Amino acid sequence: MKRSIYVLLIACILILSACNPGVSDDKLVIYTNSGSDGRAEWLTEEAKKAGFNIKVVQMGGNTLANRIIAEKTNPIADITYGMSQMDWQKVKENNGLISYKPKWANETDKKTPFTDKDYAFNPVVEQRIVQIYNQHVYTQKTAPHSYEDMINNSKYKGKYAVPSSLGGLTDRTVIMSILAPYIDEKDPKAELGVKPEGWKLLKKYIDNGYITPDGEDKTQNLVEKNVPLSYHFSSGIPGIEKEFKFKAGLISPKEGVPSTIESVGIMNKGKDHDYTQAKKFIDWFGSSKVQEAWSKKFGTYPTNQQARKNVDTSMQRIIDKTHPQNIDYDVVNKYIDQWVEKVELEFY
Repeated sequence: MKRSIYVLLIACILILSACNPGVSDDKLVIYTNSGSDGRAEWLTEEAKKAGFNIKVVQMGGNTLANRIIAEKTNPIADITYGMSQMDWQKVKENNGLISYKPKWANETDKKTPFTDKDYAFNPVVEQRIVQIYNQHVYTQKTAPHSYEDMINNSKYKGKYAVPSSLGGLTDRTVIMSILAPYIDEKDPKAELGVKPEGWKLLKKYIDNGYITPDGEDKTQNLVEKNVPLSYHFSSGIPGIEKEFKFKAGLISPKEGVPSTIESVGIMNKGKDHDYTQAKKFIDWFGSSKVQEAWSKKFGTYPTNQQARKNVDTSMQRIIDKTHPQNIDYDVVNKYIDQWVEKVELEFY
């Protein structure tokens, strides 16, 4: 009798396994700062259809890089996607990644900046951090033309949103963008590589801006004209416009806007680790088919040229009307954590 029950159980297990042969028992843990607004759920479901068993762990951009580095002796994540070129470089310098050239690498736009020649991290999405405004309050002529114009013109005082904290990638990028024109390590008066004028402008930016308190929503304030000037990462704007039935005005500074490249990479788990499944996932995730679907669903701008057939019109407008700001990322990488610490301690 016992033998019959045992055989029956084995048969049931085999039948259940056969019903879903594509899903691997090897679960991949994926860290990201780009899993909100349904992205993690969509990716989990689509990956399952493709035969991958994944767990997506979402956290802020700065937290993410620091966590990967903290765990480098015993990594939990198998793969990371998102972050910025600065964070990826930091993780690479801490020996947190292995090199892998995906099958789709040659489909990447050759103009994509911040690519890694060693393929320790591979680009998938370009994000531009842009200033936007409510077109019921400002026109192209009356809106500010740059951060400096907005900060120094008293008519915009209290009318623009500023970061309430610097834990997220977008918020840190805004701070970096304002300081970037004042980077000069050779200036004897420079502090953390930035001339005094830069720090003075940044303090004025925070003092004259509006810090969104708990209980309020930055985007809602923009739409309802309470705080008619704001900033956002580019792929989030199409979603805002659809949700609020609102068309954002776009500020296109002549000096450009900060651009970040979200990438994907495999965590270094040692020479004896089997990376087969992680490599297969990256080949799938960065493919033109998946990135085209990702772009259509979440309004992103893929670095894979073959995935740009269904780019959202709002996203394409941002790409066409702005260009990347010239920023010395070597200096930024060197000081960004200290900049954040100084701003949080002295300016808030």
